[in-house]
Amino acid sequence: MTQATGIIDPSAKIGPDVKLGKNVTIRENVIIEGDVTVGDDCIFEPFCVVRGPTTIGKGNHFYQFCSIGEGCQDLKYAGEPTTLTIGDYNVIREHCSMHRGTVQGRGTTTVGSHNLFMINTHVAHDCLIGDHCIFSNNATLAGHVTIDDYVVFGGLAAIHQFGRVGCHAMVGGMAALNMDVPPYVMAAGHYAKPFGINKVGLQRRGFSKEAISAIFQAYMFLYKKSLTLEEALVEIEKLAKDHSEVQPLVDFLKQDGRGIIAEIRSVNHKFFEFSSKLPRNYQYLEPKLKTMLKEKITRGKVELHPCFC
Repeated sequence: MTQATGIIDPSAKIGPDVKLGKNVTIRENVIIEGDVTVGDDCIFEPFCVVRGPTTIGKGNHFYQFCSIGEGCQDLKYAGEPTTLTIGDYNVIREHCSMHRGTVQGRGTTTVGSHNLFMINTHVAHDCLIGDHCIFSNNATLAGHVTIDDYVVFGGLAAIHQFGRVGCHAMVGGMAALNMDVPPYVMAAGHYAKPFGINKVGLQRRGFSKEAISAIFQAYMFLYKKSLTLEEALVEIEKLAKDHSEVQPLVDFLKQDGRGIIAEIRSVNHKFFEFSSKLPRNYQYLEPKLKTMLKEKITRGKVELHPCFC
């Protein structure tokens, strides 16, 4: 063990390959072993377990019974020396688990900085998490998930493997995400569907009225104008030329993923309106679906949540 300064309880078990920074506090019955590097000013509450290869930045606070850097639960994992990297100033509450990556994936699990992981949050192998995110109690991230900056995850919400959530999005409690959530969008339900933009969150983060208005217009093109994804993207790109805040939405929609959360709805119970944002590989089905449903549905409200596993 390499140690600068700090407080280590005599009951803690620190392996010979562990490197500790300055002013690290390690309380009762903590276990840190393997190729682990810990930055300055970190705190490990009682009964935390940290295994490597894991790199932890500065100022992180791990509460009791966390499991950090353990080998993942993927059945293909055969003990390869994959990694976990955690940034700075994260708060990781009781019973949280963060697993290392897989050789079939990115080879590493990456957590950014200034995030809050509430009780019992799980971050699976090969996840990529940005900065300033909040994960409420029992939030569950499957393998290969990407979470951009400033995302809020409600309690008991879960996301399918390879899923993506864009920046400033908000996921409601107990939501089940089987498809991607675009930037700025609020999503809730089982399976999750869109419920407008995260206006309050944007206001709190200093977005101007003009920027929020442009983001709302982009949302309308995406979900409320009966446009295909390609048609909506053309209009959203026009908005992005004058409002840079819209550009993250453009970039997100152009990336490959599971397809974004979608809906089918009727308007005023008189006119059937079709809106579906299928994955790129299935967008050829949109005209056929629209024609088929118009033959069967004339009024009322119908919602579609396609799942492509």
